Amino acid sequence: MRRVTIRSRFARPSRRKVVNQRRRGLAATFLAAALLCTSVSGFEASGSPPQAAADPKVVSDWNAVAFDTIIVDAGKANAEAFMWFAFEQAAVYNAVVGITRRYELYNWNTRGPRGASPQAAAAVAAHDVLLEYFPASQARLDTALAASLAEVPDGHAKAQGIDYGERAADRLIDLRTDDGRFAPVTFDPPVPLPPGVWRPTPPAFAPFFDPWMARMRPLLLDSPSQFRPGPPPALTSQRYTEDFNEVKAVGSASSTVRTQEQTDTARFIAGTTFPLVSSSLQDLAARYQLDISDSARLFAAVDMSAADGAITSWDSKLEFGYWRPVTAIQLAGTDGNPDTLPDPGWLPLLATPPYPEYTSGLNTFMGAVTRTLSGVLGLGGGRIDVNITVAGATRHYEFASELNRDAVDARVWSGIHFRTADVVGIETGTQVGDWALDNYFQPTRNG
Repeated sequence: MRRVTIRSRFARPSRRKVVNQRRRGLAATFLAAALLCTSVSGFEASGSPPQAAADPKVVSDWNAVAFDTIIVDAGKANAEAFMWFAFEQAAVYNAVVGITRRYELYNWNTRGPRGASPQAAAAVAAHDVLLEYFPASQARLDTALAASLAEVPDGHAKAQGIDYGERAADRLIDLRTDDGRFAPVTFDPPVPLPPGVWRPTPPAFAPFFDPWMARMRPLLLDSPSQFRPGPPPALTSQRYTEDFNEVKAVGSASSTVRTQEQTDTARFIAGTTFPLVSSSLQDLAARYQLDISDSARLFAAVDMSAADGAITSWDSKLEFGYWRPVTAIQLAGTDGNPDTLPDPGWLPLLATPPYPEYTSGLNTFMGAVTRTLSGVLGLGGGRIDVNITVAGATRHYEFASELNRDAVDARVWSGIHFRTADVVGIETGTQVGDWALDNYFQPTRNG
């Protein structure tokens, strides 16, 4: 159905060396100041160094900085953002647990000094990773780092934390070298286009967005296709007929059968993606009074699983290249199914995103996030106890099943997905989340 063309591997930009020099210069300033202020007499008087600063708020604070850097400054309010959040949180996780030794490191075997400040390490790791990929936000990032480190008492623990945070950032950046970002992957469908094959959709008729994500090396999974589902329903199947007629009736911009509550849910869920992985996690970390290790684990597990969920979904989108409801309904006269009637003027409630339909990206992301949320929080019974605020409206979801159900329904009521793509997306994302929790973020035996 499609041909994948990969012309070259992603090469690290030449600016890496320049950015590293900027990072090193800034961090060296803080390091020198910290070492200068180390109190030798304090160590002698107490017989041991004071407890290193480990305020868990640093994890949430830098997640908020990441949001402003990625979404606000860089304008990455799209599937690509999952990757950038994951990079930042992976580095923060290593910077923290490498010192506290509460959980296993992520693809690294270098522990930090036990007396180092995980708070300082987390701030530096987050700063350095974000600066590497978003140098235009240097002023924002440098200001945030100065504020973070000002909250850590000067001394040897701070200096060691700064140094280890730098190393954690460098490790993550090195791990992601040649990972497939921005590789020239293309979607090349047959010509002429047969029924069922994706094509650009109104109103923008934009090309396939970021097809390289389908071949990018995941953070946690073995490959993008590890949890690739079976193909979407055949156009003449009963499942397709049911999906088609449902979305045609309730997903239309002018639907007379969709209720106001369904419309509200469709619009609410459409805006949940980044509030769910930022402000909602910050809220959970504060309400459950997670310490710095558990906070770093929560954010990393959720964000890294979300990124791999997006990669998994893009793999299916590129592999199956399935058409969107707006195309299917307008061109139903070509699908060979007598039970699907065309409507050339049909349009969805919400604008259709510029990539194939199967599987649902939002639902694959949602399945991964809700699974890791319930698993990391350990509330039992699939509880997530999450508050999500979108455009001033807040909804509380006690259980993963409740949020997943709304996400599945919402994409149908939005008119942008067939139900099967949503259901399969949740199932696939849940597999991603299970894999993440089974293979990473495990407690150490000798903490």
